[in-house]
Amino acid sequence: MTLALFLCFAITLLVGFPLAWVLILSAMVPGSMDPSFIGNVQFVLRSIIGGADSSSLLAAPLFILSGIIMAKGGISRKIFDVFAYFLCRVPGGMPCAVIVTCLFYGAISGSGTATCAAVGAMTIPILLDLGYDTKFSGALVATAAGLGVIIPPSVPFIMYGTATGVSIGKLFIAGVIPGIVIALCLMIYSVIFCVRKGENRERILEATENIRKNGFWPLFKDGIWALLTPVILLGGIYSGIVTTTEVACISVIYALLVSIFVYRTVKPSEVLNLLTEACKTLAPLGLILAVATAFGRILTLLQIPMMLSGFIMTHFTSKIAVLLIMNLMLLLIGMVMDTGPALMILGPMLLPMTSALGVDPVHLGIIMTVNMAIGFVTPPFGVTLFVAAPIVGEPPMALGKRAMPFIATFLAALILITFVPQFSMCLL
Repeated sequence: MTLALFLCFAITLLVGFPLAWVLILSAMVPGSMDPSFIGNVQFVLRSIIGGADSSSLLAAPLFILSGIIMAKGGISRKIFDVFAYFLCRVPGGMPCAVIVTCLFYGAISGSGTATCAAVGAMTIPILLDLGYDTKFSGALVATAAGLGVIIPPSVPFIMYGTATGVSIGKLFIAGVIPGIVIALCLMIYSVIFCVRKGENRERILEATENIRKNGFWPLFKDGIWALLTPVILLGGIYSGIVTTTEVACISVIYALLVSIFVYRTVKPSEVLNLLTEACKTLAPLGLILAVATAFGRILTLLQIPMMLSGFIMTHFTSKIAVLLIMNLMLLLIGMVMDTGPALMILGPMLLPMTSALGVDPVHLGIIMTVNMAIGFVTPPFGVTLFVAAPIVGEPPMALGKRAMPFIATFLAALILITFVPQFSMCLL
């Protein structure tokens, strides 16, 4: 039955079935082959309904809605201007400002693709106007957008926590330092690249004169409402005042108040359209999450997590070797599989094995999510490559090739985070 399940999964995926149908059909294979198997068709359908009926999953659509409202409100531009004020005089400062903007915008949207779309549409034309290479600009934003799923609030953290029972609030807090570490690594590479290749410093200083001419205080007053967003969200969770779902509600209310009454970039009449857009974004995600829950339960009934754990522990005895093999497996899966289903299926499978090695479940969630973030920009299916490509007018694979040094930098940060768990655990 196990072999038949994976054959069905591989064949339907290669043929091009929608991922939800791939998971449904694969989950039903064991029960169809053996009527006495507890995971029959009725069990699968009940599991799908049960997977959708989860209060913790409410946080995901709310954070998505908050990100859509903030994007409409032009928040990414205000964040970028604040950091460009400080960094424009530093070699490589403008690419670094883009990376920091992705870091902060990720703390609003919780999504890599949303971060790439919102920040890329605003910053890539600026980089091109300043004389930066087209492929470099697209690859920079496509890679830095991966910070959107690592810095909290992160939709993948919600999925992993829902599938494994790990505290989503702890995952949010644990993601702060790893997100900063990755951003710093990307910034170091960007500075080295710009120093080696050179920049048009006169053009950069001339173009940023409008940002600096009125001084920092007016710029800060205009951008403070955007910069306060992650502080409010993380402060509420860290203090224990609100739960993850409650802070997601707060993020929507805050986004509406700031965009409608402070910045006045969103009209009240547009709110209904924003709600519709959020529902369209969530509907496919919600279906896949519900189906992934059923698929994961079938895998558990077939004892596949224990089989996988036994196989890896038998052939690789040291903790270092196991973690390296696990990272390699996650990187390969992240290249071809969507983040949400991957975390919900693989999380419960890897948790027993890594717990036996002394890896904290929260740390495992950080490691898995960082791997999936690298998958966002890794050819041939890196989703942020396809988001950034139309903005710069280059083929996605051309951006993927140019992104290789960024990916290598991301991998270096992954190794650091994997083997120095204090980065993930120090704030807990």
